[in-house]
Amino acid sequence: MLSWQEQWNKCGKGVGDVQKLFVSRKSLLVHEILIDDTSKPTLNTTVTLRVQILKDKFNQSLGLPFKELLPESVIMQALGQLKIQYKQRLFDPIVTLWAFLSQVLDTDKTCHNTVSKIIAYSAGEGLEIPSTNPSAYCQARARLPEKLLKQLFGQSGQNLEEKVTVEHLWCGRHVKVIDGSTVSMPDTIENQEAYPQPKTQKAGCGFPIAKIGVIFSLATGAAVALCIDVLNTHDIKLARKLYQFLNPLDILLGDRAFCAYADLISIKKLNCDAVFRKHQSRNTTTRKGKIVGDSDKLLTWYKPKKCPQGLTLAEFSALPLTLTVREIHYYVVIPGFRTQRVSLITTLLDRVTYPSLKIVQLYGERWQVELDLRHLKTTLGMDILRCKTPSMIRKEIYVYLLAYNLLRSLMWSAGTTYGTPPLRLSLQGTRHHLNNFVPELLAATSKQRHGIYCTLLKVIVHQSVPHRPVRSEPRVRKRRPKAYPLMTKPRREVREQLLQTA
Repeated sequence: MLSWQEQWNKCGKGVGDVQKLFVSRKSLLVHEILIDDTSKPTLNTTVTLRVQILKDKFNQSLGLPFKELLPESVIMQALGQLKIQYKQRLFDPIVTLWAFLSQVLDTDKTCHNTVSKIIAYSAGEGLEIPSTNPSAYCQARARLPEKLLKQLFGQSGQNLEEKVTVEHLWCGRHVKVIDGSTVSMPDTIENQEAYPQPKTQKAGCGFPIAKIGVIFSLATGAAVALCIDVLNTHDIKLARKLYQFLNPLDILLGDRAFCAYADLISIKKLNCDAVFRKHQSRNTTTRKGKIVGDSDKLLTWYKPKKCPQGLTLAEFSALPLTLTVREIHYYVVIPGFRTQRVSLITTLLDRVTYPSLKIVQLYGERWQVELDLRHLKTTLGMDILRCKTPSMIRKEIYVYLLAYNLLRSLMWSAGTTYGTPPLRLSLQGTRHHLNNFVPELLAATSKQRHGIYCTLLKVIVHQSVPHRPVRSEPRVRKRRPKAYPLMTKPRREVREQLLQTA
């Protein structure tokens, strides 16, 4: 078979011959940028017409709503910064990433469905149809570097945080909310070794579970930091890996699990502040401390006598002997609330700048992190992951968080454009509208596409969630599950037992 250069020389420089060569080979002469060790772009071989068409298709559908946070240039820049090299294939990193995002945003998250979309895009352009076997797409997902997805996720959250204006801040400062949760994954040998199931479950009867710690922005709802570990990891251990992602003057909001002496010191060293619920192991007393207001006083905490778990002796020795904190307590009289008395610990000592009532209202917003985690796990479907190796599990989590941030950016654009609080918009409704508008964006011309995008923002605003302060719903289910018994033995043993009794 003749090389590309030999075919070019054979055809000559005639326009008709050149067109015949490129049409017959169904390729398009463009430049592909690869990053070498010197970080200088070099020219490589031609990019096939199929790859370019797929890039255009994804750019018109997913790339347009997310053009400010995830355009092709941002992906190429991240590839350059990380010095990632890749061969020219149908599933290059850009096409693979956009296909991965569309997969997690869809209700049908199978690889077959994603490959079917790519086949439909190719058929609509009269191109050569790729194989219906999703193996090539799965291998392309495995080739995506985890550090690339991690960097794109971090950039998406940070870029959205930079759009927050003064009117969306709390007392002129950014507030971050932290919490932990768990995700389940397929029961494979690799997943069990990396993220073992609970020890109380029999082997073969449970699923590997990973513990995640996430920091969200209270203003935008976007995820700004992530940590992944095994199930029996305490939330505070995850938090200590996440403090590095805080910016100076941030306020960290969390529940009682994070209220520890060493952690308050660490947060103060970062020039940040914290608002936590008081840990249950600390007894509340009215005799100690300096009263500065109603249910408001200043306390002096002393360094623990023993080194807590999770700290090295060097870290424990570096802790100061005392720490001044502020304690605010209040009572909850709203029917349906389980908690009746709440004590808050904060490093915000200035009562004039940070009144106690505002701090109490701020802690009431901590529930937003529970809603954000529910959106990730229930709305988007991250509760049960699909990948079968630990590396792919981590990549899948990062893609879910990236897709979640991109939806939040769409909600932020819609809310700020039409004067609606972005956090009052429905994330599920935004996802529905985006998925339904994608075919129209693909079929529209470049002039029509901007109008359709503006219409998308307008209908997203119409799907706002009303404020229901007195709503109380019991945690019960009406629909009964199927009356199947629980599996108490590995499936292989149960199958063999059925065959023996048949």
